[in-house]
Amino acid sequence: MSGRGVLVFDGDCGFCTSSARFVDRRVRPDADVVPWQAADLTALGITAEQARAAVQWVAPDGAVSSGSDAIAAALRSAGAPWPVLGRVLVLPLVSVLARAAYRVVSANRQRLPGATPACSGRDVR
Repeated sequence: MSGRGVLVFDGDCGFCTSSARFVDRRVRPDADVVPWQAADLTALGITAEQARAAVQWVAPDGAVSSGSDAIAAALRSAGAPWPVLGRVLVLPLVSVLARAAYRVVSANRQRLPGATPACSGRDVR
């Protein structure tokens, strides 16, 4: 890998695309932010099923995180103040809440601004 992480999101979902664009432009993680539909998933070590189910973070060492853990990892790779939030998101109680919030948002993304037909009917974890 290149020494940078890769944040993989659902490029067919308008809400996901808007969120990924915000992360790329405002948070500026040390990562490539790419839709899974355009990514070499095999090279990244993730499956299409994983990518459809949740946002994925592939660390420079190849370690993979999903959902809120992926978001936390992307935040930790960015400049200040984002790493603090990324570390908070993986604290024991906070991580339980973050995972639950991620599942709620993911399960309801078809109701969120920018949603497309691709946003419904996903396997949410």
